[in-house]
Amino acid sequence: MDHDAGLHRPISRRSMVIAAASTAVEWYDFTLYLYVATVLSRVMFGGGTGSVAAVLAGFAIAYLLRPLGAVVLGHYGDRHGRRKAMLLSMAVMSTAMLITALLPTYAVIGSAAGWLLLLLRCAMAFAVGGEYTGVVAYLLEGAPPKRRGLITSCAAAASEVGALMAVGVAALTVALVPPPALDTWGWRIPFIVGALLAGAVLAARANMEESPEYERQRASGTVPKRPLHHALTQQRLGIARGFSISALGSITYYVGIGYVPTFLTSVGAMSEGMSLWLSTLAALAVIAITPLVGMLTDRIGRRPVLIAVAVAGAILPITLFSMMAGGGFWAALGGALLLAFLGGAVSAVGAVATAELLSGEARLTGLAFGVTSATALFGGITPWAAQALIGATGWPLAPGAMIAVVAAAILPVLWYIPETAPGVTQGSAIEPAQVAKPG
Repeated sequence: MDHDAGLHRPISRRSMVIAAASTAVEWYDFTLYLYVATVLSRVMFGGGTGSVAAVLAGFAIAYLLRPLGAVVLGHYGDRHGRRKAMLLSMAVMSTAMLITALLPTYAVIGSAAGWLLLLLRCAMAFAVGGEYTGVVAYLLEGAPPKRRGLITSCAAAASEVGALMAVGVAALTVALVPPPALDTWGWRIPFIVGALLAGAVLAARANMEESPEYERQRASGTVPKRPLHHALTQQRLGIARGFSISALGSITYYVGIGYVPTFLTSVGAMSEGMSLWLSTLAALAVIAITPLVGMLTDRIGRRPVLIAVAVAGAILPITLFSMMAGGGFWAALGGALLLAFLGGAVSAVGAVATAELLSGEARLTGLAFGVTSATALFGGITPWAAQALIGATGWPLAPGAMIAVVAAAILPVLWYIPETAPGVTQGSAIEPAQVAKPG
């Protein structure tokens, strides 16, 4: 029997585009916070010593809600379908974004402004927890087997398109709105844009097809009644491996890309506006590299690409942060672009590899425990930790050292990871013959 023909009936191009576009908007909303961190430190926390650290700490604290959202929405998606879970996550995100745009500032209500912002960040982290894993599973399950790497990498590319929109809108706002107006009303513009985009794609997402993998489970009666139990009893090894891959992907993205504007501003290498424009170029680099790496994994497999990016992550980041800290504009640009290529490569291979290491039943819940928990620890917390380390040690290369340590630590795991790319070796982690009975 041709398992791929039954299990991987491709979903329509329209549904794939809607899924990817929706992810772009969701990640615009979420990453915008980092790109306007220095502005929010003044507007919502009153400015002064420690305000930037407070903003980053809020980002880290909110990120702890991301695994909870992934588990709740993943459980819902495994029981009731990928489409319904993705609709719910987008609804939560769009509502939180609109309320953020309307928040009173520190000048109006004092420290309560910062607490309200934190509460809304928690809601966004909850929603994003289920969003990314849902889209990764949806694209993987609807892709032709030998194009899984390319198509699933679209989730990573789309999230970076969202980040590009965020940094671009933030940079334009900072550049065009005079500083006094920026701190009174201009900071709201990027959040209003995000709320409008989210509302538009929420309507479009309502017309998406359901995943063929979930339809297969419904037809065969294998939809797990207890996805949490199934994931924790049947997929422990896949969860652990996914955690390792996502740890590297998270720290290379959030420290090597998302934290860079704050880093350049904090060490005095660039102005606030210039650092945002540099990050726009870095986002373009990620978008360019992601599908190329996705195609490469379809040709040579996931494992060799994972090992290669981990080796690069262990060797390069300290040097690249040194270039950005003290080498002038062109050195900073080169360092930021190389870090962006690294982060994009890890995201591309990580998306497909982590999903293929899990069976279709309870895949979203398994991704929640592996991928999203790693992102909470190595993504949301690490920008704050990088800033704190620089402040405590006076060593501006500490962020690069953080990436290098994580990359070196997971290399042994990647060395023994099985190959899951169809056609590269016999079998795949998501063949029906290897799917455990639902729990």
